Amino acid sequence: MLGVGLSPLQTGTPDSLLAPLYWILQFWSGIMTWLAQHTGLELLQYGFMHRAILVGLCIGVMAPLIGTFLVHRQLALIGDALAHTGFAGVAVGLFLNAVLDLGVSPYLTAVIVAMIAALLIELISEATDAYNDVSMAIVLSTGFALGTTLISINAGGLAVGVKQFLFGNLSTVSPDSAAILLVLFAVIIGVVGLTRNQLLYVTFDETAAAVSGLSVSWYNRIMVMLTAMVVVGAMQIMGVILVAAMLVVPVAGAAQVSRSFNESLLVSIVLAELAVILGIGASYYGKATAGGVIVLTAVAIYIVTVLLGKLQTAVGEESTPEMGSIDVGQTESAGD
Repeated sequence: MLGVGLSPLQTGTPDSLLAPLYWILQFWSGIMTWLAQHTGLELLQYGFMHRAILVGLCIGVMAPLIGTFLVHRQLALIGDALAHTGFAGVAVGLFLNAVLDLGVSPYLTAVIVAMIAALLIELISEATDAYNDVSMAIVLSTGFALGTTLISINAGGLAVGVKQFLFGNLSTVSPDSAAILLVLFAVIIGVVGLTRNQLLYVTFDETAAAVSGLSVSWYNRIMVMLTAMVVVGAMQIMGVILVAAMLVVPVAGAAQVSRSFNESLLVSIVLAELAVILGIGASYYGKATAGGVIVLTAVAIYIVTVLLGKLQTAVGEESTPEMGSIDVGQTESAGD
């Protein structure tokens, strides 16, 4: 049901390296099948929905985890830039498959291209003293231009295949792409766990972080590369056009009802997971595009949080602090 017999990423990678990931997919599919038998939910009966739900739940953790740092850094639009370069990476993979018959996964090439683009955004800013939005605009336009050029060169072979990456598609979450997502998920959680204090320090006070001895540029590069991983992972069901929304909307909603960075982070993950679960269910039964429904659900949840925040203020509770505020004690140990 999971297509485990397929050659991993169709690149000759030894089965033993990806066997644990496929075992996780099988185990997860078993859980979903058990739930289908005991709940009668139709969407839990199909293997592609098992993978789509797993990918969605992972995105619900990864996107707000990274998005919370980005929003506080006023880099909310970097998701759009990297999504368009991720699109270029997909086009590169499809082009190589069509022309050279390499059989490489488009998601793998998307990861590589998006991470290169993430580094370019930082390098352009550092080398030219340009503002981040300028470097993001340059990388975004270059990535999208590369993608459209490759598609136009071989339109017959790429135009159909690229549509699913633009708008997302639940049914196209293959075992290989789900395995890639699990790897990205593990890397993101691991890196953030190890560098959380440093990233927090750099996010709220770059000058103090630099004075304390932290390599600000290095941690900035880590953050943009992690963002690239999230964008490519979310592209599977969100599509290029909507992927950036999951980095921003749940975080913005959490800011309305949270009083600290940690609380905002946890609440944003809860809101994102809620949007993903409700969105996938609604899109399946409504036969609509999953990415669009998930984003609309997230926006609806955001509106609810705004109303809740206003209600808190109206009844005399302490108002929610601005996104840039943080308890000083949270950063004192960042440089240790």
